[in-house]
Amino acid sequence: MAVFGSVNMDLVAYVPVRPASGETVGGTEFRQVPGGKGANQAIAASRAGGDVAFLGAVGDDSFGVQMRSALVESGVDTAALRTVPGPSGVAHIVVEASGANSIIVVPGANAAMTGLDENDRRVLEGSDALLLQLELPMEGVIAAAEAGRKAGVRTVLTPAPARDLPDELLDRVDLLVPNQHEAEAITGESDPQRAMAALLERVPEALITLGSSGSLYGVRGAEPVAVAARPVEAVDTTAAGDTFCGAFAVARAEGRGPAESMAFAAAAAALSVQRRGASTSMPERAEIDALLAG
Repeated sequence: MAVFGSVNMDLVAYVPVRPASGETVGGTEFRQVPGGKGANQAIAASRAGGDVAFLGAVGDDSFGVQMRSALVESGVDTAALRTVPGPSGVAHIVVEASGANSIIVVPGANAAMTGLDENDRRVLEGSDALLLQLELPMEGVIAAAEAGRKAGVRTVLTPAPARDLPDELLDRVDLLVPNQHEAEAITGESDPQRAMAALLERVPEALITLGSSGSLYGVRGAEPVAVAARPVEAVDTTAAGDTFCGAFAVARAEGRGPAESMAFAAAAAALSVQRRGASTSMPERAEIDALLAG
């Protein structure tokens, strides 16, 4: 599969409670971890057993070198990862003791991804799925979705960070994977069942992640399927959604049904939230299989 998405260096501060406006609080730890929603999904899918190629951009700085190395070390093909002049993307993340987080993203090199080049298109033509998010310029995301449709690739969009979704994008999406907040932002519905019905008016399939309440899958013409989350004590939820999406895409590519794929993804996410960091928290396939085996 291919991932067209962002790659950022995550600068993570851990605090007892996140500061309010104008407030200064003492932190307990600081970490520098490769991340970005695109890179996170690529690493999650690769570690979950997928064959993954990454389409994106890093800057010509030390962060770019580190992030390329992190992708390679996780088994992701970076032949189509561009290096552009200037700084790489960064994300400033504050994680409180409950595991909840706040994030500020500065795009850097990601802003260069306004379209696809010939190398990107060749990668897509050899893929069976395309994962998209919204940390790249919208024109680039739309171009990737259009190229995926022309190549006959199953296109999966995580609509994060939440924003208005143009029809020219959704018309080219096969599966939409929002969390509950994003689903409400798109549909105006806070109830997941009603939000699902509204989403399916715009896309053929949708999968709403509900945090500790599990996930809800829907496809036109059938009743929604709900799968519970695994009860764990969360340490850091930063990459939980990306881990879930990457693992789900792998399970579906392997021919598993929606419910089984959701359970596989829930196991991966449960493992990730018990560890600190984004890409560093994502489990290997053997860990996911072991948890599912009991």
